[in-house]
Amino acid sequence: ILPLRKMKTLRETLREKNLLNNFLEERAYRLSKRDSKITIHPLKNYLDMAYVGNITIGTPPQEFRVVFDTGSADLWVPSISCVSPACYTHKTFNLHNSSSFGQTHQPISISYGPGIIQGFLGSDTVRIGNLVSLKQSFGLSQEEYGFDGAPFDGVLGLAYPSISIKGIIPIFDNLWSQGAFSEPVFAFYLNTCKPEGSVVMFGGVDHRYYKGELNWIPVSQTRYWQISMNRISMNGNVTACSRGCQALLDTRTSMIHGPTRLITNIHKLMNARHQGSEYVVSCDAVKTLPPVIFNINGIDYPLPPQAYITKAQNFCLSIFHGGTETSSPETWILGGVFLRQYFSVFDRRNDRIGLALAV
Repeated sequence: ILPLRKMKTLRETLREKNLLNNFLEERAYRLSKRDSKITIHPLKNYLDMAYVGNITIGTPPQEFRVVFDTGSADLWVPSISCVSPACYTHKTFNLHNSSSFGQTHQPISISYGPGIIQGFLGSDTVRIGNLVSLKQSFGLSQEEYGFDGAPFDGVLGLAYPSISIKGIIPIFDNLWSQGAFSEPVFAFYLNTCKPEGSVVMFGGVDHRYYKGELNWIPVSQTRYWQISMNRISMNGNVTACSRGCQALLDTRTSMIHGPTRLITNIHKLMNARHQGSEYVVSCDAVKTLPPVIFNINGIDYPLPPQAYITKAQNFCLSIFHGGTETSSPETWILGGVFLRQYFSVFDRRNDRIGLALAV
């Protein structure tokens, strides 16, 4: 049993020295680079598990760290009235301190696999760098389950409006209708290991973040960012998705998820052994194992063993996880481990996703 001491946050230290406002003003202009109506917004990589960026809500602005999530469509942050332990370690929104806040009194509940939040809807001015969404509806959590220790305060959903809370216009659609960008696209560049350097961009694509041409894939269902996949193979042998399947590109998920039976087959080819909820792989396997190849729209997207085997202390783990069979016969979730390899563009006007090898 080790004693723990709570350290002051940078914000608390600066506030005590009356330096907080100067600090925030200086950095407000460094959040996003704007070039021909493209907004490039920085993301921070937390141990390759989550990519988060800062937004502000309210007047004057209150800052929050959120996951920019292609797997959901709603924006929420914790409310100051939240009673769950998770809220005590995250920033909370104080509606009484915002002159532009409007309350609807509509209760909400949003599920995220193992996590759930319950609370109410509000509306306010939301800023992503220099993008401003006026009267943006968003959720305020009063109870949270499954978010203890999360390296983010809330979630900013970028999926289609069809899966948002009934009647709510997601922030991307609001910005689009308010003329914030000329092209309704956003894109992700996610780097590996380094905390800095990852970005989400709105309104266009910066070609410096990828090699070659973008390959465009039609969205098969305009709910999540869902596409059709042809097959998954290793060493020239089809190991999964043998008759075609569906895949979701999900920036909130760090791993690759598929049906347990097929994930087990992939792990047999890796000589991985089951240990608790993980699959342990020999660290030397990185030198000998073949890439796992995802064929999408006729183009191969290899995932090398350096990407699908991750080191944890003195042993190595597979990033493949099962469990998707509970929701559909064969659906795969391609999370951060795939999106670090491939720069991804999400095009709402044409309902398509562009992929190219990330630099």
